[in-house]
Amino acid sequence: MTATWLTDVTSWVAANPGWLIAALFLTALIESLAVAGIIVPGVALLFAFAAFAGKSGLPLSDALLWAGLGAVAGDAISFAIGRLFKGRLNTVWPFSRYPGLIARGESFFRAHGGKSVVIGRFVGPIRPVIPLIAGALTMSWQRFLTFNLLSATGWALVYILPGFFVGSAMGSEIKPPPHFYLVLAISGAALVVVYLIVLRIRLGVGEGSWLYQWLESRMSQYDATHRFWRLYSSERPAQQGEFPLPSLLMTATSLALFLGLAQLVGVSDELAFMNQQVLQWFGALRQPLLDLPMVAFTLLGDPPVLFAAAVFAVLLLAFRGYYAAAIHIATAAAITGISVWLLKAGIGISRPDQVLSAPSSGAYPSGHTAGMTVLVTLAASFVAGENRKHQRWQHYLFLSLPLLPVALSRLYLGVHWFTDVLGGLFLGLAITGATRASYSRYDRVALSPDSLTWAAGIGWLAFVAMYMMGNWETAVVSYAPQL
Repeated sequence: MTATWLTDVTSWVAANPGWLIAALFLTALIESLAVAGIIVPGVALLFAFAAFAGKSGLPLSDALLWAGLGAVAGDAISFAIGRLFKGRLNTVWPFSRYPGLIARGESFFRAHGGKSVVIGRFVGPIRPVIPLIAGALTMSWQRFLTFNLLSATGWALVYILPGFFVGSAMGSEIKPPPHFYLVLAISGAALVVVYLIVLRIRLGVGEGSWLYQWLESRMSQYDATHRFWRLYSSERPAQQGEFPLPSLLMTATSLALFLGLAQLVGVSDELAFMNQQVLQWFGALRQPLLDLPMVAFTLLGDPPVLFAAAVFAVLLLAFRGYYAAAIHIATAAAITGISVWLLKAGIGISRPDQVLSAPSSGAYPSGHTAGMTVLVTLAASFVAGENRKHQRWQHYLFLSLPLLPVALSRLYLGVHWFTDVLGGLFLGLAITGATRASYSRYDRVALSPDSLTWAAGIGWLAFVAMYMMGNWETAVVSYAPQL
């Protein structure tokens, strides 16, 4: 029965494209509406309508705007309903039919506070009830709308972009390069395996692991090493005596890999051959449909954007009195910029000659990849450090996701070799590890978020939007492929 009416609805919208915007808005609203989001297969409908939008030529901005507005409206209605029936949700139909869901939503909201409005929008089982619970527990309208608007932006991108690009691909004549799906599957699987190994090592050598305990016992046997261990151990009551062994190991390993690659990149024929093969593969993949999102991703890793993120973070932390954290972030940003500039000039690897106006600096290492690596992994480490140990991997995973599209955009656009991106990744991880290890010496109080934190985040996003709009046309021309 569900499959029948779902097919009827999508077929009708496909036959009446003038209603596509309304369909996107209403589906997003219902998907976000309390309880209704459980009954209606909103994800499937949104994917289908987004695909129609891409195939019909509807501007991506319109699809994102109307879907986002629908999500905002749905959550706002749910919040208002929660306010109206506060204290009576378990006795009012249809909420009385889902007491377990209401209880889970309330427990989640009490555990995460205002953040639950953002997190809950992406968590399937509790997504339709979090705004309802927020209203029932008398969260302020101003605070709710801030979280609502912020989360709707990311939600629209996640739910609309995949379907839109599938529809655009169906309406175009994209011819993928040879062995496209095989290479994509193998590369994706390899990335997942490598990421899980790195994450497991990062989280598996902390306090309580056999390596940590062995090293602690060895260093305690000598006065100098014991003083070093105690000096860099955290002084927080909740993390008393925790030594930054994972950060130090990540620094040593990443720096060794970076230096080893730097020695080989200019003399190894095998690496040169691999770089050429990767460049040719991405060159065969270039299509007008993919050029625009890749230019957007690469602008996200531009130095002014990354520098602005550092400035906002430093000002926020300094204003709130977290001077040690502010100094460490400022130092990490300065080291990243200076080291990338010196290494590019000193190693002197030429860039691929694929675009109309390639950057004039050297190729190795990729500054975009190094800068974005420092930004996302340092943010992940600070956020994860404020949470329970068994929850830290979630923050590392989620906050490091923006790194992948930025790194891939440099390969897709043909302005970096594969080894440049790899070198940028290793350099960024080394800087992050060293920064976190150094900060452990001054880690005495928790870095709790507040309204200023969200204001700084929104301010940075506004800067990113203005920067992209101001540099979009120039970037599209500069990164256009040579004929």
